[in-house]
Order: sequence, then C-alpha cells, then structure tokens
Amino acid sequence: MTSEKSIEQRMLAAAKKAKREQEAIVALKEYQTEKARVDANTVRLRALRLEKEAADAKAAAEKPPEPKKTSKAAKAARSRAPA
Repeated sequence: MTSEKSIEQRMLAAAKKAKREQEAIVALKEYQTEKARVDANTVRLRALRLEKEAADAKAAAEKPPEPKKTSKAAKAARSRAPA
C-alpha cells in the first residue's frame, strides 16, 4: 500500500510540475507580448519627439533674431554720456 501511495504522490507531483511549467510558458509569452507593445510605443513616441524637435529647430533658425532689450539703467547711461 505504501508503494501505491508513493506512486500517487509522485504522479501528483509530476502533474503539479507540468502545470507550473505550462503556466510559466504562458506568463513568459504574456511578458514578451507586453514588452514588444511597450517597445513599439517607445519607438513611436521617440520618433514623434525627434520630429517635433527638428521642426522647432527649423522654426527657430528661420525666425529673425529679436533685438536685444536694454534696461532702463543702460538707456539712462547712454543719454548722459557725452557725445
């Protein structure tokens, strides 16, 4: 009788091990799928950011430079300076 119990215990242990292995495979596939989704989104967002940065740089290069603003103290100093 002990041998039957021992065989049943080994069979149950083997079944549990097989189930854990199947669950691990499913979990790994889910992980890989999620990682691929996140990586694709990261690539998409990076491309959008680089495109925006390039457009901003182009717009800044085409825009004429703004004249420098002088402070009130600098204006007053120029008006007092002898010509």
